[in-house]
Amino acid sequence: MGGRPKLDPDPQMRAAILAAALAIVREDGVRGLGIAQVLGRARLGTRAFYRHFDSKDQLIAAVFLEMARAEVQRLQGKMAGADPVRAVAAWIDGRLDLAFNSRIRSDLRRMSLEAQSQMFAAPELIAPAYQEILRPLVAEVERGAGLGVFVDVDPTTEARAIHGVVWTNVEGQWSTGESDRGEIRDRVQRFCLRGLGVAPDVIADVVPKGVKWT
Repeated sequence: MGGRPKLDPDPQMRAAILAAALAIVREDGVRGLGIAQVLGRARLGTRAFYRHFDSKDQLIAAVFLEMARAEVQRLQGKMAGADPVRAVAAWIDGRLDLAFNSRIRSDLRRMSLEAQSQMFAAPELIAPAYQEILRPLVAEVERGAGLGVFVDVDPTTEARAIHGVVWTNVEGQWSTGESDRGEIRDRVQRFCLRGLGVAPDVIADVVPKGVKWT
């Protein structure tokens, strides 16, 4: 009964839809994203879209989750092999790239601002991507708590607080362009590590004073 049976998803077709949607969001923002535009760019039909997504909102959520997964891979590369304290410091450093690394900041800035705007307009669309970005940080805070280097912490709450501090400094740099990366990195890392209860001598070892960052 009814119409034709729904086909199983096709990974390559889904990837093509996501790639087209991501390109549109990069160029025109979420407001410029429409199903017709996505399918036109991907050269696919309406049935192909609904084979993989139930709605435009589901597609938007998938776009931001895809972006977050790529960012997490980059962050994990910076954190790999480090102890929990250095891994947290590396996550902070990696996220500050949004404001200070010329090789990646323009693309990440646009997408991050789009995500931030959606956080207020439709938080349910951004929540999976936000949780994905925090996932490696939460894991390191949990690991550090288990080892006793982080004291009296709730990993998810602390990760959100660290993200908030980093994001505030990223936005500040976007607004003024006047900050020195080394000074910002030192200050943010020290502040966040102190908040996790890291011993002063350990912080001094991880974020030594007087070091010229490059």
